[in-house]
Amino acid sequence: MTSQSAAQETTRSQQSSQAADDPLLDVDLRATFQEQFETLAASRGEVVALVDAAGSVTFAELETRTNQLARLFRERGVGFGDFVLMSSPIGSLMMSAAIAAWKIGAVPMPVSDRLVQSELDAIIEVGRPALALDTTERSLSVPRVTDLSAADGFSAEPLPAVVSPQLKSPTSGGSTGRPKLIVSGAAGDPAAIALSGRVMGVPEKGVCLVTAAVYHNAAFSSALAALTLGNTTVLMERFDPEATLEKIETHRATWVYAVPAMMQRIWRLPDDVKFGYDLSSVETFFHVAAPCPQWLKRAWIEWLGADVVYELYGPTEGQAATALTGAEWLDHPGSVGTPKVGEVSIRDDEGRPLPVGETGEVWLRRGAGEPPSYFYLGAEAEAAEGQWETVGDIGRLDEDGYLYLTDRRSDMLLVGGVNVYPAEVEAVSDMHPEVLASCCVGTPDEDLGSVPALIIETADGEVPGDFDRFLTEHLSKVKRPRRIVGTTRPLRDAAGKIRKREIRSEILEQAE
Repeated sequence: MTSQSAAQETTRSQQSSQAADDPLLDVDLRATFQEQFETLAASRGEVVALVDAAGSVTFAELETRTNQLARLFRERGVGFGDFVLMSSPIGSLMMSAAIAAWKIGAVPMPVSDRLVQSELDAIIEVGRPALALDTTERSLSVPRVTDLSAADGFSAEPLPAVVSPQLKSPTSGGSTGRPKLIVSGAAGDPAAIALSGRVMGVPEKGVCLVTAAVYHNAAFSSALAALTLGNTTVLMERFDPEATLEKIETHRATWVYAVPAMMQRIWRLPDDVKFGYDLSSVETFFHVAAPCPQWLKRAWIEWLGADVVYELYGPTEGQAATALTGAEWLDHPGSVGTPKVGEVSIRDDEGRPLPVGETGEVWLRRGAGEPPSYFYLGAEAEAAEGQWETVGDIGRLDEDGYLYLTDRRSDMLLVGGVNVYPAEVEAVSDMHPEVLASCCVGTPDEDLGSVPALIIETADGEVPGDFDRFLTEHLSKVKRPRRIVGTTRPLRDAAGKIRKREIRSEILEQAE
């Protein structure tokens, strides 16, 4: 690498570090969650705090509920720093449990209510929670609370102010097949969750719609940040495209959480449906969790406006995060933004920094002088010299410091010596009007080593008649799948993610 290229790479890191110093927290926050929600109850007591299928809860009612629940937790043996597992399709219950845990210095541990028994058992073995608030029919090996009525009769008076040692302990996405907890390195105070929220564009005293179940880390964090900042927070048990538009119109939502898979399902609605709702209240349409296909991003910008669409990229571990507005994206199409927290570096297979513009593995780290953002339970973190870490994404930085993602290194295929990125194949496939979702994986080939295979989700489970021609028009020969399988099985989970290992075994191998 030339000295000029090295200087360019170093400059990008320095700019990234400076971004972390932006004043994101020009808001009125108290030192503890007890004080924060006590203040909100006093100043916004009659304002609705939470809305979900179970009904609505005001800030005054939320203060009463969480004080009682916190005392119940403490009476059931939860102590300072203990984990409290929470698992329920009822979002308001999950939020109440998290706030109650914070109020006694415990750590929220959100878990999917859809996990099978063996998955839940494995997570409990790793996290060893002191108590579970769980409304499912699954058996548990820890003490359990099944509903909020168990807290009736406990005092609703404010509790002594205390700060939990950790903000949260979400579970991993499960892509490795081994459960782990990603325990936050930040203390459980309002400033930590508010900072997370402000990076995601969460406003103050608005109306926030969270379209995913709140056991997902980003949905969990954004919903709790919205509450902490005094917003009315509307929760959906599970995503539905038209119901999302209806809730935006009904509640006059000012901030909306989504992932690209949701955006695609909404965009696939008939024009008279999707354009029939009033979305004029939306000031920020926030999307996260996966790269957004360029055609889809452009469509949403044209629909809502470049000043409304806002994107964030960052792992659950929280070492760094990039973000950009729709206007920035139009100037840097395909980018996921510049660093707002931490630093970003692009490196080769040996971990050496690459010049600006070259593609390599994306490495992340905290800003200078900042403490670690997480630690694992159930796994060991791997960090390179200088505390740089990678989650396996492939990308590049441009001359303005904007990051572009290509794919994940573990997904990349080597086809006859040529690098093929499944994300590119999937992005083209998703453009077809009959395709609901796509999953590209590699299959062994005697001559080429590996070749792409494609699973597509369609309404009837069939491959569209013009699909081969469509792919030929948009993909070079080496990238075109040698095999295509149609299915009606949803390829994306509730978080909008595709679990390729599971899909390969459940669909592709069974179809052979």
